[in-house]
Amino acid sequence: MKKITLALSLLGCLVAHTTTAQVKPALTWKDVSKWNYNRGSALSADGGWTAWATGPTEGDLKLIIKKTFDTLSYSYPIGATPNMATFSKNSKYAAFKVSAKDAEVKAAKKTMKPLYDKLTVVSLADNKQTTFERVRSFAFAGDAADWIAIQFAPLETAPKDKDAAKGTDVLLYHLASKKSFNLGNVGEYAFNKAGDKLAYTVDANGQNGNGLFLRDMKTGAITALDNDKAVYKSINWNEEGNAFALLKSNKNEKYKDEVLSIIGINKINGDLTAKVVYNGIDDANFTKGMGINTNATPYWSDDQSTLFFGINTLTKKEDKKADTIAKDKAKADVKLDSAAKAKVKPAPTPEAKKDDIEKPDMIIWNWQDRRLQSAQQTQEMRDKNFSYVSSYRVADKKFTQLADSVMRSVMVAPKQLYAIGYDNSKYELMGNLDGQSYTDIYLIDLKSGSKKLLFEKMYATNGGRLNVAPNGKIASYYVDGVFYSINFENNQKANLTGNIKASFVDELDDHNVNKPATNNYGWSADSKYALIMDNYDLWKISADGKSVTALTDNWKSKKTAVAGRHRLYVDEKGTDLSKDQYFAVFNAKTKDMGIGYLPAGKSKINVLFADANAYSMLTKAENAKVFTYSKSNNLQSPVIYSSATSDLTQARAVNANTPDQAKYAWTAGSKLIDYVSAHGDTLQAALYLPANYEKGKAYPTITYIYERLTDGLNNYSMPSFPGGGFNAAMYLSNGYAVLMPDIKYKLNDPGMSAVACVVPAVKAAIATGIVDEKNVAIHGHSWGGYQTSFLITQTNIFKAAAAGAPLTNMISMYSLIYWNSGGTNQAIFEASQGRLTPGYWDNWDAFARNSPVYHIKKVQTPLLLLHNDKDGAVDFTQGIEYYNGLRRLNKPVVMITYKGENHGIAKLPNRKDYAVRMMEYFDYMLKGKQAPEWWSKGVNRLDMEKHLETRAFEEAEN
Repeated sequence: MKKITLALSLLGCLVAHTTTAQVKPALTWKDVSKWNYNRGSALSADGGWTAWATGPTEGDLKLIIKKTFDTLSYSYPIGATPNMATFSKNSKYAAFKVSAKDAEVKAAKKTMKPLYDKLTVVSLADNKQTTFERVRSFAFAGDAADWIAIQFAPLETAPKDKDAAKGTDVLLYHLASKKSFNLGNVGEYAFNKAGDKLAYTVDANGQNGNGLFLRDMKTGAITALDNDKAVYKSINWNEEGNAFALLKSNKNEKYKDEVLSIIGINKINGDLTAKVVYNGIDDANFTKGMGINTNATPYWSDDQSTLFFGINTLTKKEDKKADTIAKDKAKADVKLDSAAKAKVKPAPTPEAKKDDIEKPDMIIWNWQDRRLQSAQQTQEMRDKNFSYVSSYRVADKKFTQLADSVMRSVMVAPKQLYAIGYDNSKYELMGNLDGQSYTDIYLIDLKSGSKKLLFEKMYATNGGRLNVAPNGKIASYYVDGVFYSINFENNQKANLTGNIKASFVDELDDHNVNKPATNNYGWSADSKYALIMDNYDLWKISADGKSVTALTDNWKSKKTAVAGRHRLYVDEKGTDLSKDQYFAVFNAKTKDMGIGYLPAGKSKINVLFADANAYSMLTKAENAKVFTYSKSNNLQSPVIYSSATSDLTQARAVNANTPDQAKYAWTAGSKLIDYVSAHGDTLQAALYLPANYEKGKAYPTITYIYERLTDGLNNYSMPSFPGGGFNAAMYLSNGYAVLMPDIKYKLNDPGMSAVACVVPAVKAAIATGIVDEKNVAIHGHSWGGYQTSFLITQTNIFKAAAAGAPLTNMISMYSLIYWNSGGTNQAIFEASQGRLTPGYWDNWDAFARNSPVYHIKKVQTPLLLLHNDKDGAVDFTQGIEYYNGLRRLNKPVVMITYKGENHGIAKLPNRKDYAVRMMEYFDYMLKGKQAPEWWSKGVNRLDMEKHLETRAFEEAEN
């Protein structure tokens, strides 16, 4: 910013004063550690109170509870964890956890001392507070809100072995009278929706007194519903709060795994309460070798006729014969050991001879495996715990296994009349190879258990699943650019969108997917209408396809679109058109965002506002016409606004954010640039202006790339230590411009497409006069890292580059393993981000043409490379290959590896370190600052620890 002289002319003042405006300092990384900002928000049921957490990036936080439409505000210290407030349903009380302070957390890491949360309960009328120590969990008593249940952490002296009792004290605290009632050895507890019933389990030492209990919160009467030497868990009330189900675990000497039963409770009436207990292994019709799954929560059907749950493999203990063999082997081992000492070889027993052979430690990879062995290994626990959906019909005591090893995916439809089964077993292998997924879809009648094939080889890559209506009798689906409906009762199908003069193929999806679908927003609450988007407009279509209404008025002509629906109503089932509905609105040309309003019973969405701001988190108070939403832009951090009208008029700011921002130099705003790619496509780029921007002056610029980024033009960049190193707010504050262009891809040319889009974008940005063409750098992470690595092989427009976790050899990368999932990259290449198909053996030129390593001799741009040794997305060898190639060619390159880190940097010290190093590098390359020694000279391995200690000390001093 230039120094500005201001002449202050005051009436009655005879002296003219001149002052010089103070230039604000740029952000430093130590400022990021102290940066104060808001986290989350909560709204009371009556809309009268709003809460949020606030505080520094590192350090202790506060919880703010404020009158939504008033200035009255309370502040509470909550420690280092951003715990949010929970309001009672009557909006009279708030409760929140208070964690340990930041200093205590750091000290505890060194001493391994356990830390415990406190609970603060606040009476909002007078701000009177009650505190409870060593709290594990808490819950208000549903709609009644008279009570709060508080469960305490176990004593440090409590047994910690696997089979030890987990029960602890639960305090029932009456909020008005402050009277309390203690329940001992509680394992789990749960209030029903009304809050007049509390179900809880007892898990005591030696399982003495274990059982399931129900407390009437009005009378205090407790009913024992079940008692046994067992563990009870997973209490799950139905929505109405008049029935619940849970699991019961008994020890069984025949099995290694716990053996579970389902308990269903309904018709609640004290000692006359109805109870169903289903123990699968005692049922002759139950699937052999299976047991009820401990990881699947059971639930009642809406009509309380059926219990639904999961089952999985149940492992038996070894039989006596196996035990005898083991004992004989042990005896043989003793003989062998004795003989070894005496240097005499005894004659081995037959069992010893057989079992003494060391087993090989190996894996067999077969070309017919539907999933790679690495995928099976990575997903082993998921497979072991996989839950096969099953049911038990109470009246006729009928068990039905709905899902199985072939049809693993089964979704029970609303109203529990039908279930939908997906069987991809015939197509799984090919889908894992080329990414083009197909599935057979079955309809299962839950009354008879019969199933019939609805669709064979449904294309599933673009979301080929049924969207079932709330009545459970009809569904929508998508095939080849058209949405249809199907009636489960008569198998009647209807074309929903074929006669609408609009495309329902996503025009921006440039992956190798056959006619990718636009958004399907599901069904109206009465199941009469499907709500389906084309690329811009939202349509209300009758289930038979005969009635079509555009809820938006030719928004395509304005390049405006519905970008999502705000879900405002508790426990909603579909979109209730008899209530006001709200939608996110987005303009693809200007990037303006806003909120659209569909009044109850109407058929036209009105845009309430759309401007150069980002809007999110629209919330409605459960019991009042009070709304809050977040508003921000690239100059203003997110602020909560509130309104008491349906059209959101007269909205007022509830809070403020980032109080320290005014102290620092900040971005001067943004500019949207239109440009034409080398392929002839009209695209856009977001150019963010540096702090203290002066028109006519050119600035060093970081070009940050991924895919399409301009939709986030109005997003606020919060100062932080990101997992990829780059934080736009920091660079803008420090005098850099930041350019984020859109990239449109051509199949079989992902790298060349990036060149075709990014280079013209940079030139268009230079033409504005804002970007210094001699000092432009490029950076990206993951897919952006790949494109960065490739761009510097094709252009010298960049003075420096930083690539995080990049793909560098598309040929070798194609068949490497994505270790985070265990699958290969082949499907990702052919049907997802890679955009290269088929395999390189039939597409060698495209694979080589788009691989950085095949053009490595042309690199003239210095490169900072980040690749971690435990990267489970882009194999570490990709970074090594590029680094060693550049090093062999004597190109300026430095690679940084954080040991044990995955695809992004998770540990805070590492995130800090890389963020600082990246800026040191760019400051040297683009601003002419002194080169950091780690770049100019490197660091000897023996000196590395001293180097890191020095940097850590300097940071601590700052």
